Amino acid sequence: MTTPNQVQKELYESIHEDYERHYYDPSSMAYRREFIYDPMFGDVNLNGKTVADLACGSGHNSVSLKQRYPGVATMGFDISDMAVEGYRKNVGAECRQFDLCSQTPPDIQVDAAMIVVGLHHCVSDLTAALRNVAAMVRPGGHFFMVEPSSQCFLELGRKIWYRMDKYFDASTEAALNHDAVARLGEPWFEVEYSRHMGGPAYFLILNSLLFRISVERKAGMAPALFAAERLYNRLPGKLWFPYFVARWRRKG
Repeated sequence: MTTPNQVQKELYESIHEDYERHYYDPSSMAYRREFIYDPMFGDVNLNGKTVADLACGSGHNSVSLKQRYPGVATMGFDISDMAVEGYRKNVGAECRQFDLCSQTPPDIQVDAAMIVVGLHHCVSDLTAALRNVAAMVRPGGHFFMVEPSSQCFLELGRKIWYRMDKYFDASTEAALNHDAVARLGEPWFEVEYSRHMGGPAYFLILNSLLFRISVERKAGMAPALFAAERLYNRLPGKLWFPYFVARWRRKG
C-alpha cells in the first residue's frame, strides 16, 4: 500500500528539475533572503550552532544559512534519495534519508531545526512530525518554519489549484493554520514569533513555476514586484497573506 509520504516522495522526484530551476534561481533566492529568512531568523545568532534542515531538498536553504551565519553547521533530512544526494553535493554536509512522519525519531540532537515549505507535506500526521522535531531540538533551541497559510482569503482557489495542477497532490498536502499547528506543538514548543506575509512577488517570483513564468522574464519583473511586496506586507492581520513565517522555542 502506498503511504502519503511515498506519494510526496514520488511527486518531488518527478518535478525535481522544474522545481530546482524555478525556486532557487537568483530572483527566488533574493526573495527568500528578504521576505523569508530575515523575518524568520530575526536577531537569532546561529553561529557555532548545529541546525537540522528538514525536508531539505538539494540544500539551497542550508547554503543560504551558511552565508548568513558563517559559523553554523548544518545537517539535512529528506525522504527523497535524490534530495539526499543533491544536499551532500551542494552543501558538503551530512544528509540522512528520513520520513518526518516516522514513528521512530532520529537518534540525533541539534541546537535548532528549520523547515521551508515542508511541514505542509506532513498533513497525514502532523503530530508525529512535530514530535520528531522536538526529539531533535535541544531544550531552549529554536524551530524555524515557513509554510502556506490556510487562513488566506485565496484558500478556496488554492485548493482547486492543488487538484488541477500536476505539481501538487491535493490528497497528501495542504496549507496550514499556524495557530492550530502551534496547539499541536504546544507540549514541546512555545511560539516566540509568527507573521503572515506574501503579496505579488510571492506568486510571480517565488512561485513562478505555478504561473509558468520563465526564469529570465521574472528577473526583469523582480525589482518592481519586490517594492510592491514591501508595501503589501504592511497590511494588518492574516486574511490577505498566503504564507506565514514562525519561530518557536523548544520547551525545557
